[in-house]
Amino acid sequence: MKFITQALLSGLFIVVPIYLAILLLLKGMGSVVGLVRPVALLLPDWIPGEMALSLLLVLLICFLIGLAVRTRAGQDVRNRVERAFFERIPGYALLRSLTQQVAGASRENVWKPAMYEGDEGLMLAFIIEELEDGRYTLFVPSIPTPLAGAVYVVERIKVHPLDVPFTVALKTISRWGSGAKDLVAAMEKGQKASA
Repeated sequence: MKFITQALLSGLFIVVPIYLAILLLLKGMGSVVGLVRPVALLLPDWIPGEMALSLLLVLLICFLIGLAVRTRAGQDVRNRVERAFFERIPGYALLRSLTQQVAGASRENVWKPAMYEGDEGLMLAFIIEELEDGRYTLFVPSIPTPLAGAVYVVERIKVHPLDVPFTVALKTISRWGSGAKDLVAAMEKGQKASA
């Protein structure tokens, strides 16, 4: 039952965002079709002008918004909107952080790959936060589903941060642990450097 649930959740985390993005794109195209209709009427009948121009207009709007949020004022507006609306949606902050980590655009120090010394041996984990007393909050993903797992608050001495990109650790999880030898080697290299 656990395997079925994890497989279902993994599939949902892939399919639902793609489905919602396509729905939003189609809805946006439907909203601007009235604006492009006069221009589309000038095109030959064999060209699907309304749909093509609607798609181009929606993509242009997305591009302009993307440019705007790269400015300081745009980032301020985006941050206010995120705090007011999106962060109230359960799981939004987690998915945003994960997406930023995969894209390599995160300035946060969350989801830092680490090896955790558990009772069964070394486990690949992600450091979520550091507590004031020095302990870590860890997320230990289940294999091969990186979004399912367990959260632990553990002593710092049992956690070995890895100097590897987030995507390398994620790849190891999704490949049923293949590549873990490189992560252990990175851990041992870090231990020698600190000694």
